[in-house]
Amino acid sequence: MASRAQILIPIAIAAVIVGVVGMMAIPKDVKLEQAEFPRGMIKIDDVLLQVQIADTKPLQTRGLMFQEKLPYDQGMLFVFEDEGVRSMWMLNMQFALDLIWIDADGNVVHIEEDTQPCKSALETMSCTFTNGNEEMAKYVLEVSSGFVDKFNITKDSKIEIISI
Repeated sequence: MASRAQILIPIAIAAVIVGVVGMMAIPKDVKLEQAEFPRGMIKIDDVLLQVQIADTKPLQTRGLMFQEKLPYDQGMLFVFEDEGVRSMWMLNMQFALDLIWIDADGNVVHIEEDTQPCKSALETMSCTFTNGNEEMAKYVLEVSSGFVDKFNITKDSKIEIISI
């Protein structure tokens, strides 16, 4: 029978390799601590939000990395070309988020509350979140942790895009 060390050491080495390769694969413009995102307005139920828009691969990869905070009247809207199963990762995040997956018709299809940031590259796999039950999503809205509870957002909620 293999000892604990014989099992954990290869797993730790693999995790380090995955983390290093992942960091090397991030485009250079994503690594910059300051990034300019297009801005827009959305409404979820009766809550008006100013959103940063991540509608390109580099902006989606960069996301909210390195930002210090996000007020409750702001968010980041990830806009994809088509509906699909979407995974979101919390690498280099500075604070916890509520994640809201939305279909092409503006219906909330999944919610993950209080998602915690990765503390290291080794944790990248454990701080990745996917829309549950593989419900198709065209958008993902990231808001500060506590937003979903504060504004009673549920799977019955609806998003209205005002401008993006």
